Amino acid sequence: MATPSLRPPIDLFDQNGYASVGPPHADFAQLRRECPVYWSAFEHGGYWALLRYKDVFAASLDHKTFSTAERGAILKRYDPEEYQITKSLLINHDPPDHTKHRRLVSLGFSGKIIRNLEHHVREITTDILDQVAPLGACDFVQKISCELPLQVIVELVGVPAADRHRVLDWTNIMIAFDDPEYGAASPEAGQMAAAELFMYANALAEEREKNPKDDLVSVLMHAEVDGERLTRAAFSAFFMLLLVAGNETTRNLISGGMLALIEHPAERARLMADRALLPTAIEEMLRWVSPVNVFQRTALRDTEIGGQHIRAGDMVALFYASANRDEEIFEEPNRFDIARTPNDHLAFGIGPHYCLGANLARLEIRVMFEELLRRLPDIELAGEPERLRSYFINGIKRMPVRFTPRPA
Repeated sequence: MATPSLRPPIDLFDQNGYASVGPPHADFAQLRRECPVYWSAFEHGGYWALLRYKDVFAASLDHKTFSTAERGAILKRYDPEEYQITKSLLINHDPPDHTKHRRLVSLGFSGKIIRNLEHHVREITTDILDQVAPLGACDFVQKISCELPLQVIVELVGVPAADRHRVLDWTNIMIAFDDPEYGAASPEAGQMAAAELFMYANALAEEREKNPKDDLVSVLMHAEVDGERLTRAAFSAFFMLLLVAGNETTRNLISGGMLALIEHPAERARLMADRALLPTAIEEMLRWVSPVNVFQRTALRDTEIGGQHIRAGDMVALFYASANRDEEIFEEPNRFDIARTPNDHLAFGIGPHYCLGANLARLEIRVMFEELLRRLPDIELAGEPERLRSYFINGIKRMPVRFTPRPA
C-alpha cells in the first residue's frame, strides 16, 4: 500500500509498550503533527489510524462510509466463525438496525432509573470503603475500583451475588484477550468466555420472562417500542455488552483517575480544597485516562481523510486516546487540569455509538470519588501500578496503595 511512512516506523499496537507505560502519547503527538492518517502494520494486514480529533469525530458520525457491522468494532482480526459469536452485539450494528435495538435497551437507562440508583450506589461504595479503611493498605483495583461497577451492574441486571465473580472472570477474559494472565493467550479462551456469558444471559432472560422481578432484565424482556420486543438472543447479546462495558471501563477510569490525582498532587490539593470542582475533575479524568483506547470501522466505499485515500474494505482505527490529547482542540492537552472547560472529550465516543451507560458511569465515578476524598484523603501509591497488556483497553490490573487506617 502506498502510504507516507516514518523512519523508524511507529508501532501503535506494541502490546509491551501499553503494558509498560499505557497509551503512547508521544507517538500519537508526533503522528498528529506529521502523519495524522497513518497506515500501521498489524497481524494479517494493517489499519488506517486516525489520530486527530476532527477525523475520529467525522468517521464516528458517518456510518454510511464507516461500518461497525462489517467486521465489528473491536480492533481485532476475527476469523468468520469467531466473529459470528460477537456480531450480534449492539456495538457491532449499524443504523437503522442499531437505532431500533438501541431504542429498546435505552428504556432501562432512563434518567429516572439512573437518578434513583444514587442512594444504593452510595451504600455499595460505603460498604466497599468500610472493608478497606481499617487496613491502611490494599490493592486499589481489586478492593475498590473493581468492586463498585461490578456490584452495581450485576445488581442492576439481577445477577445473583453468588455468580458475581464468575461474571467478572468472563469479562476479564473477553476484554484482555492479549494479556496471558487472564488465560486468553489463544482466541479459543475468549470465544469460550463469550459463549458461557451468552448462555448465562439466555437462561436469565428465560427465567425473567416467566418470573419478572424489579431489575433491568425484567424491564428489557417486557419492554416494547413500536410493537417490537427484544428477542432472547438480542437480549443476551446486549447483556454481554452491558456486563463488559459497564464493568471494565468504569473500573479502569476509577483506577486511572485515582492515579492521575496521586501523580498530580497540586491538582489533588485543589480538589480537596474545593469539592465543587469534582464534576469538571471527572470529565478531565475521562479525557486523561480514555479507558477505551481504540475502536475500529470498515470503509464501505472509497473516501479520503486528511489527504489519504481510503479504499472500500480498508480497516480504520479510531484512536480516542489520541483525539483526547489533540492540540487543536485542547489547550495544553498534556496538562491534567481538574477545572478544564470546555472539555468535549470523546471518552464515551460520539454519534450513534455514544456510550449508552455514560450517565451510570458518571454517577458511579462521582459517588466513589466523593467518598474517597472524604474517607481516605491521604491515599498514596505503595508500589508501581501494573498495567494491562492491551492496545484496546487502557487498564490497570493492580495498584498497591496505602493510607491512614480509619475505623469503618
